[in-house]
Amino acid sequence: MELMKHKSKIFIIIFTILTLFIISYTLDDTNADEVKEKEVKEIKKDKEKTEKSEDKKVKVDIKGEIINPGVYELTEKDNVNDAINMAGGLSDKSDTSNLNLSKKLVNEMVIIVYSKDEIKKMKAQAEKTCPPCNNACLKESDEKAKLNTQSKELNSQDGKININTATKDELLKINGIGETKANSIIEYRNKNGNFNNIEEIKNVSGIGDAAFEKIKNQITI
Repeated sequence: MELMKHKSKIFIIIFTILTLFIISYTLDDTNADEVKEKEVKEIKKDKEKTEKSEDKKVKVDIKGEIINPGVYELTEKDNVNDAINMAGGLSDKSDTSNLNLSKKLVNEMVIIVYSKDEIKKMKAQAEKTCPPCNNACLKESDEKAKLNTQSKELNSQDGKININTATKDELLKINGIGETKANSIIEYRNKNGNFNNIEEIKNVSGIGDAAFEKIKNQITI
């Protein structure tokens, strides 16, 4: 009888140990699967992050009125302005009016920054400031977008008209400026570049001291 009791206890102990072992094994297996799944997710996430950070490299040749002209390596997400900054920035003689500074870079791109005198000569001789060898030049669509943006930003200053960027229709809004004078202002701008100050508008044909006094509070640069 006593032997049966011992056997019963031993059986219960063995059964308990086996049960605990099975439960422990199952939990360990489940935890291992969860850990493995988590590791796989982390690896995928790191890979995606790495792929995003590794932007495609491009090399561009930047020359002209630049502090340090040469070939530079940037990424395809950079723009012309980024390339200019990497090359040390613009010289004092530079004129970027014919460049699309926000244009994204492409491999083997050529960026030429011209001087103020070169831009004036191009305007006077050919009315064209975008040679085909310069990949950073403004296209006609870019030019229109740039002028529209500048007009909205600059012509809104204190309600004054910016005589450097205003279109013919905008110039006609100036009290004292008719169609003939508006055309003369644009013609002067094309030949000589932007006005350095509002008084320079007196150099435009048809605008003397008297006319300037009427319009000086309506214009800006």
